[in-house]
Amino acid sequence: MYRAQSSPRKYEEHAYVLDFNSRGKSSTVRGREGIIVTAIGEDRLTLLEVLGIPNSTFEIGEKIYIGKDGRTKVLSVLGKMEYEKISSSAQSELPTIVENIVTNNESKFVEYLNKAQPLTPRIHALELIPGIGKTYMKTMLEEREKKKFESYADLQERVGFKEPIKHISERIMDEITGESRMNLFVKR
Repeated sequence: MYRAQSSPRKYEEHAYVLDFNSRGKSSTVRGREGIIVTAIGEDRLTLLEVLGIPNSTFEIGEKIYIGKDGRTKVLSVLGKMEYEKISSSAQSELPTIVENIVTNNESKFVEYLNKAQPLTPRIHALELIPGIGKTYMKTMLEEREKKKFESYADLQERVGFKEPIKHISERIMDEITGESRMNLFVKR
């Protein structure tokens, strides 16, 4: 059947395992059971329920391929999960794994900091990141005018903003748990 697609939907290519149950029942698709994996998408940072291929093994924190072609351990991505609905062990793994994602995708997050714009006349996107107040924001905007930031270290050196990874991760956690009303990094 042909379905017209209005916008090309962006699919996650990779996800990180937060938890898995080798004899689980899906909470997003009725009647699906097997190896049920709870994971977080690397790009869109959404919580996902994934069905593993029978007899495949998973490790907490493992990066798995969930893209369209050539999956080796994943049968299908069953659906999106709400933070409240994931297991408590998945919840406790989340902060560390988010920090890994922010560390491993440095160029993507640094580019975000280089491009972030005001959200309203009063609030700049940068200010929504914990630890960045008016003063750091002003310095960041002045510095990135002169020259774009190249890395977390470059940002830290030129602005004096300590532990950018920790602060960005904290922001992502607020978005995942629903603490924040506005999302900078997590795609709904």
